[in-house]
Amino acid sequence: MLRGFQPSRLPNWSGDWLPLDWCVRISGEINMPSQYIPILIFAVLAAAFPAASLVLFGFIRPTPPAVGAKLKPYECGVEAEGDTRGRYSVRFYIVAILFVIFDVETTFLFPWAVLFSTREPGFRLEPVYALVSMFVFLGILVIGYVWLYRKGALEWV
Repeated sequence: MLRGFQPSRLPNWSGDWLPLDWCVRISGEINMPSQYIPILIFAVLAAAFPAASLVLFGFIRPTPPAVGAKLKPYECGVEAEGDTRGRYSVRFYIVAILFVIFDVETTFLFPWAVLFSTREPGFRLEPVYALVSMFVFLGILVIGYVWLYRKGALEWV
């Protein structure tokens, strides 16, 4: 509960929802805890140090012009055999994107696992609801994999 907030002193308060003007007044009373100030200072220094270093060393370093052999591509001490801009098959990009999509979808398992395993009474999921919702999610994921496999999107050649 908020300090100094007494719901009994609210006019026409039924106990379910707070009037909007009271919510605005309450949110105006909330201040940032002083424990966050060192974190804020650290974040500012962490962002400023690399920027200041780059600017400072940009003025200090010598910048000789690149001429002759310095402009040629160098690969492990051997002259380049061909164009360095190799072309990849479109299928490579499709498989890479599919991997990212399904990998990101599996990260939704972590919040579910936290809510399923917590012991806090207000946050704990009902066991049957948690299992059913996760099986539905995993079922949709498996259906997606089967569909992609049948379409041939997971084959390299």
